Amino acid sequence: MALDDRSGVWKSGKGKGRRTPKGRQLEDQAWEEVRDLLGDAPRRRDLLIEYLHLIQDKFGHLSAAHLRALAEEMRISQAEVYEVATFYAHFDVVKEGEVPPPALTIRVCDSLSCELAGAQQLKAALEDGMDPGEVRVLRAPCMGRCDTAPVLELGHNHIDNATVEKVEAAIAADDTHTHVPDYEDFAAYRAEGGYEKLAEIRKGGDFETIQQTLLDSGLRGLGGAGFPSGKKWGFVRAEAGPRYLAVNGDEGEPGTFKDRYYLERTPHLFLEGMLIAAWAVEAKTCFIYMRDEYPAVLKILAKEIKALEDAGIVEEGYIELRRGAGAYICGEESAMIESIEGKRGLPRHRPPFVAQVGVYNKPTLVNNVETLYWVTRVLREGGEILSSVEKNDRKGLRSYSVSGRVKNPGVHLLPAGSTILDIIEAAGGMLDGHTLKAYQPGGPSSGLLPAHMDDVPLDFDTLQPHGSFIGSAAVVVLSDQDSAKEAAINMLKFFEDESCGQCTPCRVGCEKAVKLMQADKWDQSLLEELSQTMVDASICGLGQAAPNPIRLTMKHFPDEV
Repeated sequence: MALDDRSGVWKSGKGKGRRTPKGRQLEDQAWEEVRDLLGDAPRRRDLLIEYLHLIQDKFGHLSAAHLRALAEEMRISQAEVYEVATFYAHFDVVKEGEVPPPALTIRVCDSLSCELAGAQQLKAALEDGMDPGEVRVLRAPCMGRCDTAPVLELGHNHIDNATVEKVEAAIAADDTHTHVPDYEDFAAYRAEGGYEKLAEIRKGGDFETIQQTLLDSGLRGLGGAGFPSGKKWGFVRAEAGPRYLAVNGDEGEPGTFKDRYYLERTPHLFLEGMLIAAWAVEAKTCFIYMRDEYPAVLKILAKEIKALEDAGIVEEGYIELRRGAGAYICGEESAMIESIEGKRGLPRHRPPFVAQVGVYNKPTLVNNVETLYWVTRVLREGGEILSSVEKNDRKGLRSYSVSGRVKNPGVHLLPAGSTILDIIEAAGGMLDGHTLKAYQPGGPSSGLLPAHMDDVPLDFDTLQPHGSFIGSAAVVVLSDQDSAKEAAINMLKFFEDESCGQCTPCRVGCEKAVKLMQADKWDQSLLEELSQTMVDASICGLGQAAPNPIRLTMKHFPDEV
């Protein structure tokens, strides 16, 4: 008699023996499909998000069976896989019995520049005109194309200056894939002397000399923090190895698109700067963390990294390209490192700082894309290209991402001491019939400043006395036809959506702020109390900066609130 057929006290109370382990069962077909997708790739825990992308791209969603199979294949718990998959906006988890999403998804950007350009009306028209069984229409945060607002993503095809007619034509033509723009590839860059500076430095470069060149040029971190680049390199180099380099390409601040602008044109200026930085800190591996909203950039980098490997400039696998999954919080450097390690993008408590405890708990140099672009230019052309430019007692150049009510939105390279009037002039002036009312100097985190503050240089350290900051220089221009109150609500809704939820002041504070701000008359004392709590007690910069739109709107536009 088979053991399982015997009666006995070890049987369950219902008299039936358990034939399978507890919990969700492993399905052979799903397991086989996951193994085929992963192929010979290593089953490393830090690659979990990359493998979730493989499944999402192949099947259009993440089924419970595939999540179970991936957990089995990687030898980690289902809970770990599920918590990561549900953290990121671009993964669609479908449980047993649930209907998978339609094959085609339209994501309509509703951040400030797109909202000014009619994104809400566009989204409503698409929802009315599309069959929900065939096409899913979703709101989405900034896609980094604010200069061509309103913008939407049809599958992986971004449609600029979007209209219903453009969307219908693209669907009819099955035009749902990424369009890669013309750019300077490896061969063209090498022909113009590319990578000669890297070769020279690798052969006989002196770190102290290079560090001093960067310090003398005035180059600072251009992701928003503005820390002197040469100093940061020195801090990381002083730590015991092994060390890593992580590039923060998660350009998610609404209004910012300068990194995409450079990467879609001259990616090797950035890549050479990255490899020089890696030499400087003796990095074991370089990680490039690029936001999923930039599919063309991801394709460009994958191709050009392969070209570097084929040319013998880097060993295979030395540069790891990591794909984000729709989480603004991963622009915070410690949250980005958590995501690189295949986990939820939850900011870490500091200290220790990532220069000491970063990727795999090792010292890590984190630089922004544009910072590394300028590393190459400074070392090739001399620090004077930055330090010799002076305006309003400020030195250097800034790449201003300009959008909103201007005639020629785009990336404008101007002296760092430029005012909003200089920036508007460079962008072709205000749209006809529009008069400057307010402007956002550095993304929603910087809040809104009024038109009469038009003589303030938009640079590091100049905006703090006014309760704002330059950040990544994401300038959005508002006119007399716009509402400062509605703009502030748009910004806080963004923070409410993008808060990781780890700390209560930010998670609850953003939600409560949005509710309070939607009242006809703001309870300003309560909003100020809430703002102070968020600033004092939030773990990271998201919660600490989220009150800026509230405070500056109450200060400069009291008649609206």
